[in-house]
Parts: sequence; C-alpha cells; structure tokens
Amino acid sequence: MRHGKKVNHLGRKSAHRKAMLSNMACSLIEHKRITTTLAKAKALRVYVEPLITKSKTDSTHSRRTVFSYLGSKEVVSELFRDVAPKVADRPGGYTRIIRLGYRLGDNAEMCMIELVDFNELMLNDTTKKSSTRRSRRGGASKAATTTETVAEETAVVEESETPEASTEDTTSEETEEEK
Repeated sequence: MRHGKKVNHLGRKSAHRKAMLSNMACSLIEHKRITTTLAKAKALRVYVEPLITKSKTDSTHSRRTVFSYLGSKEVVSELFRDVAPKVADRPGGYTRIIRLGYRLGDNAEMCMIELVDFNELMLNDTTKKSSTRRSRRGGASKAATTTETVAEETAVVEESETPEASTEDTTSEETEEEK
C-alpha cells in the first residue's frame, strides 16, 4: 500500500536522487526543454517550480537558496536574469509535460518537460484562435459553396474572354512550341 508516501524515490538513494534532480533542473533552465521519462518529469516539476517562484524576488537570500538546490552559478544567473522576468505575472504552473510515447528499449513512458513561457509555437497558436462555429453538417454545406464559387468563377472567365483574345493565345502558344 502507498499510504503516506509523497516522494517518488525513482529507484535511487536520496543523495543520488537529489543530484539527478539538480542536474535535470539545471538542464531544464538552460535549454528550456528536456526529454525524459514521465516519472522523472513529474518529480522534476515538484523540484523546480518552487525554485522558479523563489526567483521572482531577486534578493541575495533567494539567490543563495536557489544556488543551494542547483549548484551552478551560470544557471542561477540565467534563472534570475531570463526566466524570472518572463514568469513574473504567472501565479504558478511554470512547466508543461507533453507525453511522447514509449521508449523502444524498456517501454518506459517518455515525455518532454518545458518551460511554458518559452515555447513560441504554443504562444503563437493561442493568440491566433479563431471564433468560427462549426456545425455537424459543415462538411456538406462547405463543399456545396465551394463548387458554386468555382462554377461562378469559370462563368466569369468564359464571359471575359473574347474570340480575338482566344485566337491570340493559341497562336502565341503554337509559336512557342515550334521554337
């Protein structure tokens, strides 16, 4: 039974687990997106989100606290310099986990964990949402309207062509073929 077990030990001793999560958090902050197993990503989310929250207040104490978890000066400075201003107005939920499928070797469930405010593709998709409504019979009516517009366009083209223009076009085509 799983009563009262809040920490996923990930099959490692505590020192190994802390080192692994620290390294993964550094990689996530540095690259903004990493691919790992689902269990590690869930454990990493619990580990890194409080650090990002702490980075919102840029003080010596918060920098030292975050450094004690990460252990890399470059990553700490990048967290406070680049990441913190982008997530300043967000109340939480700084990471997103996207499932990718299963690994070929051991069938472990793989996923990609990324910082939410750094994915430009997702940010652009949310701003371009259209407000069109779709009905269940939308396909038939849409197909009928497209055939009507095509028929109208061909009628307009046929009316605009004169016999003189059509003979000029054919003669110019024949001369090009002869060359």
